[in-house]
Amino acid sequence: MDNQIKWTKIGLIALIVFAIVSCKKVESPEIDGNKMGDFSIEFDNLVGDYGLQFDNMARPYVNAKGEPFTISRIQYFISNIKVKKTDGSEYVVPQDPVEESYFLIFGDDRNSRFAKVKVPEGDYTQVSFILGVDSLRSTMGLDKRTGVLDPTAGDHETQGMYWGWNSGYIFFKLEGNSAVISDDQQGDPTGRKQFKYHIGGFGGYNAPTLNNLKTITIDLTKAGIAQVRNGYRSNVHLFVDLMKVFNGPNAFRIAEHPNVMFSEYSQNIANNFPTMFSHDHTENGVTSEDQL
Repeated sequence: MDNQIKWTKIGLIALIVFAIVSCKKVESPEIDGNKMGDFSIEFDNLVGDYGLQFDNMARPYVNAKGEPFTISRIQYFISNIKVKKTDGSEYVVPQDPVEESYFLIFGDDRNSRFAKVKVPEGDYTQVSFILGVDSLRSTMGLDKRTGVLDPTAGDHETQGMYWGWNSGYIFFKLEGNSAVISDDQQGDPTGRKQFKYHIGGFGGYNAPTLNNLKTITIDLTKAGIAQVRNGYRSNVHLFVDLMKVFNGPNAFRIAEHPNVMFSEYSQNIANNFPTMFSHDHTENGVTSEDQL
């Protein structure tokens, strides 16, 4: 019996020691600001409390004005990514090469939802980016506007994001259908009544014009800072609530504004854009080869 008690005590001591060792905090490697790590922003499109579904006539979305609608297309540019460390220092992702600093998010292509860049190792509490294409890049020669910025990419009536007649990028394209649109509005071949919001305007080249560029700033401290380390990827997961296009600070009726493009009213819609983005969580320590 004494031996049994003895070995039981030894076993308990071993378990306690094992638990202490197992719970010991593992110190992360010292941050080397000269090393670069993989950083990405994930844009997860939603509509209010629901996932994004296209042309769901059986279950349309309903905005704050009580108007039912469906979505058939959503595309937008993300550029000029900047991150801020815990010490307040900032890093701006270089604009060149274009393919690594300008991104076009397609709602119907899940593979396009990541904006992947490289930033120095560090702990980041804030990320910001521009929704749109900045004025400097918009006025550069065609040899400086390649990849997703190629003005000839995509059919203008579908995936194209450039106004040939206006020599400017469409920063944000949202299209869909709603029964509230009056009969005199143009419908598609199926008889559905379309709305189209093509929002652009970088401020003008030779003279001031519409400026609908919006800088989006995301605080990462509440849902997880980004801990960027060489050899790993840190991914900031954002929700993009498309319902806020209609229900933001400048709420409007689809019936009254079914088609908005290069007009003064586009500024009202653009002012709703910053409210679309919210930080859900951050994934740190993901191996660079993994697919999120």
